[in-house]
Amino acid sequence: MSSGRDLLLLDTNVVIHLIRANEVGQRIDQQFGLRQRPDRPLLSVVSVGECLSLARLWRWGTKKERDLESLLRELVIVDVNTREVLDSFAEFHSWTRLQGRLIGDNDLWIAATAAAANAHLITTDTDFDVLYPDRITRTYIRPN
Repeated sequence: MSSGRDLLLLDTNVVIHLIRANEVGQRIDQQFGLRQRPDRPLLSVVSVGECLSLARLWRWGTKKERDLESLLRELVIVDVNTREVLDSFAEFHSWTRLQGRLIGDNDLWIAATAAAANAHLITTDTDFDVLYPDRITRTYIRPN
């Protein structure tokens, strides 16, 4: 579990729950005090691309797309084009393949971003379990 002082990085699915303002999104916002924190949560640029793609795929209307853009402005977007993120990605990618425990490349980029930023990953999926707790810190929120 994250302490209130940890730097947070949100997974794509957390952003989707926040935009939907559903029970899971509200619970995450309250549990981690996302809007009251002195430091803004981080988001990998990979998650930005995933969110924009999902908005088109799911045919979100103008209002929900504006809500997404507004939320993105509240977060600190972290580029993956840094040596720290690239090294973490290479480590995670090779290690998971050597272990035969594959996870998607986008999730590897998100995990690498969290690791490079020394941030605590908040997620509602179990894809990151293979990297936890030895390679990343994360909190899994059961989506119901």
